[in-house]
Amino acid sequence: MSIAEAKKKEIQEKFRLHEKDTGSTPLQIAVLTERISNLAAHLDKNKKDQSSKRGLLQLVATRRKLLDYLSRENEEKYKKTIKDLGLRR
Repeated sequence: MSIAEAKKKEIQEKFRLHEKDTGSTPLQIAVLTERISNLAAHLDKNKKDQSSKRGLLQLVATRRKLLDYLSRENEEKYKKTIKDLGLRR
């Protein structure tokens, strides 16, 4: 499930590091988190959708890798990102 363009722009406004930022690690994590929540809601309604379940697991793994990278490179940004997104850990 993709996210609406308006929602993506809203996320970019909140998490971007500079005006032309479209791919910094915190921004990627925020966009993935939105996609994960949308897909989780879809799977609540469609429990037998195995291909979407596989996609969800891939998105979660990608987000986990990005979070691990961010924690290694910049602990302060990592803590701020998980706090802003409300992620456990």
